[in-house]
Amino acid sequence: MQLRPVLAGELYGPLLDPELFKQVAVDPEVKTLVWPDDADFDPATLHDWPKYKDAFAVRAREWERVSA
Repeated sequence: MQLRPVLAGELYGPLLDPELFKQVAVDPEVKTLVWPDDADFDPATLHDWPKYKDAFAVRAREWERVSA
């Protein structure tokens, strides 16, 4: 699963830092990927990533423009 295209904006942009990205964990309660900076992904989105990845990448580019 390639997340790089969606790592933008205030929430996901910090995950471009390899040291932060490596701190990923699985939340035992909701069973999804989480990071110490409160970034996470909806489990349904991850499950159906091929279906959502392109629209998510478009939104990420919008977040990047807003954050700039």
